[in-house]
Amino acid sequence: MTDSIRVAIVGCGVIGRNHARAIGEHPAFEVVAAVDPVPENSAALLAEFPSPVAYSTLADALRECAVDLVVICTPSGTHLDLAREAVTAGKHVVIEKPLDVNVARAAEFAGLAKQAADAGQMITVISQHRFDPASVAVARAVHGGRFGKPTSGAATVSWWREQSYYDSGDWRGTWQLDGGGALMNQGVHTVDLLCWFLGRPLEVQASARLLAHERVEVEDTVAATVVFESGAIAVLLATTAAYPGLTARIQIHGSEGSAVIDNDRLEYFHAKGSAAGHEPGGAGSVTGGAVSGNQAEAEVGLADTPAGPRTEHDFVLGHRRQYDDIAHAVSTGARPRVTIEDALMSLAFVRAIYVSAALGERIAVADVLDGKYSDVRLELKGR
Repeated sequence: MTDSIRVAIVGCGVIGRNHARAIGEHPAFEVVAAVDPVPENSAALLAEFPSPVAYSTLADALRECAVDLVVICTPSGTHLDLAREAVTAGKHVVIEKPLDVNVARAAEFAGLAKQAADAGQMITVISQHRFDPASVAVARAVHGGRFGKPTSGAATVSWWREQSYYDSGDWRGTWQLDGGGALMNQGVHTVDLLCWFLGRPLEVQASARLLAHERVEVEDTVAATVVFESGAIAVLLATTAAYPGLTARIQIHGSEGSAVIDNDRLEYFHAKGSAAGHEPGGAGSVTGGAVSGNQAEAEVGLADTPAGPRTEHDFVLGHRRQYDDIAHAVSTGARPRVTIEDALMSLAFVRAIYVSAALGERIAVADVLDGKYSDVRLELKGR
């Protein structure tokens, strides 16, 4: 390998260009190939990063260019065919979320990925919010026992997408290529964080509807209750029908503490033994050992986290943090912090919610992983 990790980005749309920006800020990587069957897409990436060579297929790039790492940023339903091609060629692989749209196909790929990992290949899926300082702080508190016994969670992704968003591509809003709507596309990161914080999900009960959009097969609003192996229960809401668009918010509660993350910032943190003594009222107030706002972040060492609304750079920064981990895994052979098994569990969790909404039944996530509901047609009940 050369001093830089040579990268081929497959899929040069919005997400692919976001990856290119994150990689462009990282000293360990160099983008050498831009792969997209649509010339306008690769041209848009090359307008920002002129060094890579454009290719129409991954096979062409692998044959004609020296590549160490393949980054897959294509529509969700195409991820695993490309990932399999890259793994078989002996390359390290990064897959943009979700892993795929089909659990059986993803489970099969997980076996191939394990063999490749044992042989020294790095294979991971983008879950950049596991690298947010607020998420790391909460995970450490939960896993370290500072919140006592985990009891419950509440997660909401209350966003808005114009109709033009779904009309912008034939694959958007389809079961085959998008794999779902507000939950699979927008809420999957929050699903992943719930799994990270509270553990393995056991069963779900859900409802899903299409309420504010047209010409879409999938849901724009879904709500579910979840029971975890730890005994904790949670509620989950994901929607792209919350005009004008609010934040993603997650609350984690235990017998000895709680935390709230809103818009990727630690809004509230209380653990048994937390410092107290400030008067209540306003941002940063402390009541009975609870801290909020800036003091919540100071409590867990996050006082330097940028304040204010999220910008385009914040999205790049999230990926940039995960690319630190990817660079470490590639250069040292260490296991990446986000594994294919993690991504497979999140995918099965999402699929269980969709099956529950379609059948109107409580669904065990393990049954979804075992393929029990692979033939269920995912249709919305009402619109």
